[in-house]
Amino acid sequence: MKEICYLSSNMGEIDMGGGGGGGYSTGYGGVDNVERLEGIARGELHKETSPIRRRVYISFRGEDKDLANLFRGQAKNEYSDLEFIDFSLKVPFNSENAEYIKSGIRERITQSSVTVVLVTDSTHQSEWVNWEIEESLRLNKGVVVIDHRNNPASRMPVAVSQNTDRVKVVSWNHEEINNAINKAAEER
Repeated sequence: MKEICYLSSNMGEIDMGGGGGGGYSTGYGGVDNVERLEGIARGELHKETSPIRRRVYISFRGEDKDLANLFRGQAKNEYSDLEFIDFSLKVPFNSENAEYIKSGIRERITQSSVTVVLVTDSTHQSEWVNWEIEESLRLNKGVVVIDHRNNPASRMPVAVSQNTDRVKVVSWNHEEINNAINKAAEER
């Protein structure tokens, strides 16, 4: 919060305007100036607020963990225009019980509004990514695919190919990703 100092013209000293005497001080330049300051404050309150940060579950193949961390890091960077709250898993479940793992992932997807799928050349081989896409759609969550394939001939996950009307595919472009996330969240 900024502290505003006013120079008192008749005494040549700084008036911080706090005046502990309990009376009304004209150290702020009188009633007209107070009204002007109130108008400025009202204008600041009505300014457009920052964009809504969507809750996102990030789906990726385990081998693409570094790419997922890069994506997460870009969203945390204050100079990036990528905006979301990451609800995905940071550490894999320490279990071989598939139903237990699915239950934990389902809970995270349920808490999210959109699932973002990072697709590389080998993502189509992951049964887990495919299941996460299907589960997201079943739970009526928006699904956005970031196409990061080096070889355009590489396949997309089956769940993407089978749901082209419900899944938005975008390139790794922050504005395009933000728009797709917001649209997917609103349309779900």
